[in-house]
This record gives sequence, structure tokens and C-alpha cells, in this order.
Amino acid sequence: MYRKWVKRLLDILLSGAALVVLCIPMGVIALWIKLDSPGPVLFRQKRVGKNKVLFDILKFRTMRTDTPHDMPTHMLKNPDAFITKSGHFLRKTSLDELPQLWNIFVGQMSVIGPRPALWNQYDLIEERDKYGANDVTPGLTGWAQVNGRDELEIPVKARLDGEYVQHLGFAMDLKCFLRTITSVLGHEGVVEGGTGALHEAEQQKTQTK
Repeated sequence: MYRKWVKRLLDILLSGAALVVLCIPMGVIALWIKLDSPGPVLFRQKRVGKNKVLFDILKFRTMRTDTPHDMPTHMLKNPDAFITKSGHFLRKTSLDELPQLWNIFVGQMSVIGPRPALWNQYDLIEERDKYGANDVTPGLTGWAQVNGRDELEIPVKARLDGEYVQHLGFAMDLKCFLRTITSVLGHEGVVEGGTGALHEAEQQKTQTK
């Protein structure tokens, strides 16, 4: 019952309330982006939704308009060179994700769930297939995000997404929600160009010993 009805109802109530409460702060952010660099306020990108149906995810634009559009940040040669001044702050605080409240409200995403992969992240999509993580609605935050976020390698991220699917329920969603708050406040796991950064850092430490 939770998966089929309650979870969706909570998504509508939470995202709808947040859109109303945060409309003024979001307007201020939009103005800041517009004044900071030329280009649109919102960034749209094809992502993988439930059952691998593609949808357009919404974000506040944090990078220059000449940034390669469908390339994950960690694959850019020098991601910092593309990020705008406002973008550095928005990404560090995760405020760039706020427009996804609309994706949640219309049912393309959930508050909690596996983060939606880029349409061309075939390695992550394939790994998630092993755990059934492509069969649930993707989320604004999830179990992998509160256990490493950008620092995780793809096989680890997919396995954690699978753990979420296996234990999907109100208790799991509440745990993810509360841990997300502490992760965001502590800026945990945010590494520009950082998928697998934790593993790389550990390798570097080993090599210097």
C-alpha cells in the first residue's frame, strides 16, 4: 500500500507545499543566475525514469551555456572552468536541485529514490538493472546519496540503489530524508568531477605510504 498509494500522495503534498513556500527564494535564485551569466535560468536534461522511460529533469543552471550538454560532470576535463560563480554555491548547497520539485509534483520523480541516471550513462543503467533499481521512480535524494553521493563508484552506487529497492518503505524513506538534511548541511559527498573520488583518494593514500 505504501509503494502504490501513500508514497505518491506524500510526494504530491510535500512537493506542492515546498513549491509554494520556496517560490520567493527560488525567484531570488533565478534572478541571481540571470545576472551572473548569459543564458536560461533552468537547465533541462534527459534522464532515465521509472522503467527506463526518459524525461526532462529540471535544475537551476550552474554552468556556462557552452558546456557539453549530455556529459556527466565527472567526465569533463576541467569541470570548474565551466561552473559559474552562482553555480559553485548552488551546487555546494544542492539548491540547484530545487526545480525538481516540479518533476516530483507531476510524477516523474519522487522525493526519495535512486537518483535518475543520464540517458547515456549506460554503465550505471546496466548495473542498476541487476538490482531492479530502474523499475522504481527515481528520487531527489536516495540511499546512495546519503552514503557517499559523488564519491561512490558506479558498482557501489548501483548496489546501494538496490538496497533501497529491497527495503523500500516508509521507514527507509524517512531515514533517507533525515540523513539527507544532515548531508546537505555538512556538504558531504559533493566532489566536482567526482564519481569514484573516494576510491581514487584511497588509492592515492596507498601509493604515498
